[in-house]
Amino acid sequence: METSPSRSQDEIAGTLYVVSTGPGDLENLTPLAQRAIRESDVVIGNRLYLDHMEPLLEGKIVIHSSMGKEVERAREAVRLARTSKVAMVSGGDAGVYGMASIVLELVQHEAPTLDVKVIPGVTAATAAASILGSPLSSDFLVISLSDLLTPWEVIERRLDLGFQMGIPMAVYNPRSHNRPGNLKKALEIGLRHARPSTPIGIVRNAFRGEGESFLVTDLGSLYEDDSVVDMHSMVIIGGESTELFKEGENVRGIITPRGYHRKYVY
Repeated sequence: METSPSRSQDEIAGTLYVVSTGPGDLENLTPLAQRAIRESDVVIGNRLYLDHMEPLLEGKIVIHSSMGKEVERAREAVRLARTSKVAMVSGGDAGVYGMASIVLELVQHEAPTLDVKVIPGVTAATAAASILGSPLSSDFLVISLSDLLTPWEVIERRLDLGFQMGIPMAVYNPRSHNRPGNLKKALEIGLRHARPSTPIGIVRNAFRGEGESFLVTDLGSLYEDDSVVDMHSMVIIGGESTELFKEGENVRGIITPRGYHRKYVY
């Protein structure tokens, strides 16, 4: 297999940071991530994420890229990092459906001696979970319904096994214009194994300002009408022990108890 020729360690003097930007707001950007961006000469990423980083970008070379250009973006970051400090920004946590994997694959093939550091961040799943309460308190599964890179039959098999486990499920890329039916298919699989009253939380634009909202519903109801969900949404499907977090009759969110009630009296 042909690979691009790599340069020696002496010729690669730069550093590549793969920076997780969290949900999007600066308050959820870790101090380590902020430092990596400030130390970089070049910052490259999707415009959606870079717009939120504007206060940190003064005096830097900023390269905007669009959705669907991940490989080109990663290759450009690796090329520039041979001689400069480069920050490749990625939403959520770069290692969870983010840019870390493709960057590391390209580094391995094209610049194996490059100094590359992955900076962790708040994931979409944990950001959404915090708004709902505590739905992911114990074991849980994270899955994407996008079949752009993963065949649907593989996703379907994983969903079936996941629902059989009876644990909460954090669903990325639940529904879009190009994939309007994937969520409904997933919920149909869920109804084979879980009760229709299983709590579900839908969080839209978590920690992104005025557009943030959340809704608590259940498996059966969402299967009947999932139009409230789009690509800006994170869907968290409860497990066997998941229950509503309530104040009287007012539903405030979702809890998945860890099991303290079985050991302690409170």
